[in-house]
Amino acid sequence: MILHPGVLALVLGALGVTAMMLYASLLGIKIVRKWDIHSSSPEQLSLERKTYLISTIMNYVLGFEILSALLFVYTVDDVHPIFIGAMCATGSLNANPVGWYVLYTKIAAFFLGAIWIAVNLVDQRAEDYPLVRMKYCMLLAITPFIALDAYFSWIYFVDLKPNVITSCCGALFSAEGSGVASSLASLPLKPMMILFYLSVSLLLINGVVTVCWGNRFFRYLMGCFSVLLFVVAIASIITFISLYFYEIPTHHCPFCILQKGYYFIGYPIYICLFSGVLLGLLVGIFEPLKKIESLTKIIVKAQRRWTVISMVLIAIFTVICSWPILFSSFTMAEYF
Repeated sequence: MILHPGVLALVLGALGVTAMMLYASLLGIKIVRKWDIHSSSPEQLSLERKTYLISTIMNYVLGFEILSALLFVYTVDDVHPIFIGAMCATGSLNANPVGWYVLYTKIAAFFLGAIWIAVNLVDQRAEDYPLVRMKYCMLLAITPFIALDAYFSWIYFVDLKPNVITSCCGALFSAEGSGVASSLASLPLKPMMILFYLSVSLLLINGVVTVCWGNRFFRYLMGCFSVLLFVVAIASIITFISLYFYEIPTHHCPFCILQKGYYFIGYPIYICLFSGVLLGLLVGIFEPLKKIESLTKIIVKAQRRWTVISMVLIAIFTVICSWPILFSSFTMAEYF
């Protein structure tokens, strides 16, 4: 194993998080089976105290899991110089292909963990705690992802060998290569630019309509447009957005923009994208829960806040991505 502070933090953190998730899941099974808010029995009172304990633990545990996604990307980028042929995080991930599975599970854990935290916060604001069974069933579903993340993280970092020869991002994200990454890199620029700005416009316009008129249909659309934008935005970063930051028409890597040479611009790009998409997704996810009388007012206020913040974050993301396209001397006009 590479003795890097980030590596040690990720491995030890993943093991600790998994242990606490398993403990919470065992208690969660009991809560799902025996929870009765209308009962005043000693067992119910004990369960209520345990829910406060578990909720506090899970907020910190899942909060760490969310931040670990960012730490993982930073760490694999930071250790890339020890691998021959690596230019960025792509080389570190290719040094042991399990690293890609770690990345995918961390993205899944980011969204699932954040959704659970949102459900827990909304539930705790209601007097009758109507989502207790739901959130602990969710907890049982999330635990395998967390355990899988810990397993992949351990396998990935333990098997990383310094000075191993690996492939760089230029080989993986090449328009002439094969695979998903190469397919995204070879997509036509003009149609992708149109699709990207159309997706952003749909989300922002729908967000304005949702805030001003609050129609249920548009709240569901907010969640749908968020998912659409996430897929289109990731593809667009690889296809054309990254080119304008690198000012190289053949460099499609989505990781190099995280480096100092590009002023770490990738971090605000990805933070705004992931956070904006998550909040927009929450608007649609929570709409069915408004049928619960004790949650209606709580969710209405939360949806309005989530929608506004989501639009702000997506707008910032779009401005950052568009800045070099509009104001850089670099042009891709001959490739349209």
